[in-house]
Amino acid sequence: MARRPLPRILSSGSASLARGRELARTAADSATDVLHPLLVIGRGLRVLAVAGRRKWAGTPKDKRGPALFLAAACVLVVALVPYGPLLALITVMAAAAWAGRDRTQATSGPSEAEAERLGSLYEALVPYFSIAEDPAPLFAHGGEWDRAFSGYAFDEAGRVTRLRIRYPAYFTDGEAASRARIEALLHAKSGRGREYLFAWDEEGNQLDLSVLAPLATGITAQRFVTSPGECVLGFTDPDGVPRTLPVLDGDEPRDASAVIWRTGPRSAEPHLLAVGQPGSGTSTLLRSLALQALHHGGDVLVVEGGGSGEFTCLAGRSGVLAVECGPSGATAALEWAAQETERRLIATHRAREAGRGAPEDTRRPLWILLDRPSVLGHLASAEGCPDPLALLQVPLRHGRAVHVTVAVAEQFDHLELLHDVVWAHTRARVVLGPAGIQQIADVLGVPPHTTPTAQVPRGRGYARLGSGPVHRLQVPATPDPYDDAAGPALRQAVLDLLPEREAAPGGPGRGILGKPLHHQPPAQAQGPAIDAPELPEVAAEAP
Repeated sequence: MARRPLPRILSSGSASLARGRELARTAADSATDVLHPLLVIGRGLRVLAVAGRRKWAGTPKDKRGPALFLAAACVLVVALVPYGPLLALITVMAAAAWAGRDRTQATSGPSEAEAERLGSLYEALVPYFSIAEDPAPLFAHGGEWDRAFSGYAFDEAGRVTRLRIRYPAYFTDGEAASRARIEALLHAKSGRGREYLFAWDEEGNQLDLSVLAPLATGITAQRFVTSPGECVLGFTDPDGVPRTLPVLDGDEPRDASAVIWRTGPRSAEPHLLAVGQPGSGTSTLLRSLALQALHHGGDVLVVEGGGSGEFTCLAGRSGVLAVECGPSGATAALEWAAQETERRLIATHRAREAGRGAPEDTRRPLWILLDRPSVLGHLASAEGCPDPLALLQVPLRHGRAVHVTVAVAEQFDHLELLHDVVWAHTRARVVLGPAGIQQIADVLGVPPHTTPTAQVPRGRGYARLGSGPVHRLQVPATPDPYDDAAGPALRQAVLDLLPEREAAPGGPGRGILGKPLHHQPPAQAQGPAIDAPELPEVAAEAP
């Protein structure tokens, strides 16, 4: 049986209906504000009428006649007195306004349950904020918690969302271990599953605890308003960074605070290391970086060690040099990357000796993206081949000067397999997924400023650029467009950002190579003779 289409007003007029409801709601709010005095007086008249009726019902029947006679006499006197009716009307209106006023009393202080929770927090902090030699301890068993706590707030469930703690001056707040013990205790006693921000005021001996709102997860892959050499790692708290970008959060346009990573010769953090658990979103981050690099006209070389086909969507696209998944192909691709970096260095050196600018092909950004390279190192070791990661030394050490950027994504379980050169030259760090404070500190160099939670959405974590502060991070949703588990809208958003496909030079059986990994050597400049090594062309693996 064919399904009848919806009426036009239901299928195409939803936006008009929504606007109409919003206008009606705004008009009702405005009318309520204007008519508020009349509403109060009307409510007061109703209260006075109910009170009068109750008083009349409680009057004995033998006294109702004298009462009516007295009321009539009063009405007659008021009518005969000059301005009597006007004064009587004003008196009745004033009485009605007083009787119809808002009688809801503002609650002062916490409720019984909230006071009990603050008392338990106070008792838990006594062993940490008190010593036996203190003659007048601020924290003592059975003491008053309101002397130490102020500025508290609770949510609907009765859990603390904001609290200011005053602690003794002798507490060692300058030691990281002492602060960590207090933060862990407050995290456990205030409720797990939330991110807490701890702001220590060492001069004023105060600690401010606040619960952070979760970062938005509705920002998907899209064209970000950035300059060449700038990449959006993700989005963070509004007060974390000074720059915002216009984005679409679902279907709503808004300005979001973005963590911008700058690459190129003037960057202090030219290479990136992303670490996480399986399914935490490190591959999503690399896909997002690849799409942004292709948008700005860069070349992308992808080496995937996991073999899960996360980057198959990039194979054969314009600007994608290769997508390698095997040890031999990865070794050949990284050998070419090392030789290409050397070629760019030599060409730039010769051009500067001749007093010219760097050649155009050396200024084109080259991105080397490696996803789980430790797997390739293990396979190469099993086959008796050298570790492909050793070939990253030249791009990591000298790639910044010639627009070569390296981004490595690895899992926590295989970090010991990364070479020291990777740790030394990847000054932009990202940690995604659930992780302990010590794990995050080992990667970023400093512990996070918030308490990480055990369960986080995909792409949630922390980022630190060089020696800067640690930022909470939510990576834009950039799933594999060929993954059926992802939503259709998310996959379509990624497909819309992919460049057009190129015809493989070797025909359909050539493999996943996007273009030959070969560049013509630059013209010889006048100066010392420096012979550039001949660059072999990398052959693609058979599918």
